[in-house]
Amino acid sequence: MILIVDSGATKSDWIALNEEGEQLFLTQTLGLSPEVLTREVIEDRLANNFDISKNKDNVSQLFFYGAGCGTDRMKNFLKDIFKDFFPNAKAEVREDTYAAIYSTTKIGHQGIVCILGTGSNCSYYDGHQLFQKVTSLGYILMDDGSGNFFGRKLLRDYYFHKMPQDLGIKFAKEYNLEADVIKEHLYKQPNPNTYLATFAKFIIENKEHAYCRGVIDKGLQQFVNNYIMQFELATKVPINFVGSIAHFLKDELAMVLERNDLILGVIRQRPIEGLVEFHKATI
Repeated sequence: MILIVDSGATKSDWIALNEEGEQLFLTQTLGLSPEVLTREVIEDRLANNFDISKNKDNVSQLFFYGAGCGTDRMKNFLKDIFKDFFPNAKAEVREDTYAAIYSTTKIGHQGIVCILGTGSNCSYYDGHQLFQKVTSLGYILMDDGSGNFFGRKLLRDYYFHKMPQDLGIKFAKEYNLEADVIKEHLYKQPNPNTYLATFAKFIIENKEHAYCRGVIDKGLQQFVNNYIMQFELATKVPINFVGSIAHFLKDELAMVLERNDLILGVIRQRPIEGLVEFHKATI
């Protein structure tokens, strides 16, 4: 059995294939980012999934693409967990950027590949190799244009009284905005980046409001300036995207790219479908 996993900060998509490339099951767990989770939490999330736990001895190959897997230390941390949990599997762990590449860009073709989901990232793919200009320092300092970026902006504007009154009233009705609750999630609970990203739904649902339009446009332009424009070939190759923010704000994203003379390529909400096709071709 072959397991293919696309793991973001919020959730992980798992697809199991047999040796002929036929799908055996599709399931989800919560995100498995090694940067913010302990070994115990990751093991619990694996063990508490029926399909994964039931079939753990049958897995011969595991291809894991995950947020927070950009360093050897984090890769080895996860490999060690997988070695114990999937005793018969050969595990390969790569950062989620590779999932985005394999899902959107054909081997041998150039392109810039961006992640716009809970977090954000951007890489250049020359058809064979991946190149990054920006080393991520995590959600507190970076992640421009991401779900947690927009969530942080909404909370700050609400508390600094910069959000329009009509929108602020609506925002307060949809979320528990008590300071103690917010601080509990940010400083004491796991996955504060995922918590911040939950507020991005509000900006998407109200994107026709002038305030939200402005925040979205500024956030996406900031992502273009700080990430995409790092590459000299930015205006010459397609710009591909994966992630829910890119998917649900695709019209706004297209406008920002056009304004910057950039070529919009493929947008996928989830890269797992493209990953399956990629790995089927190598079976």
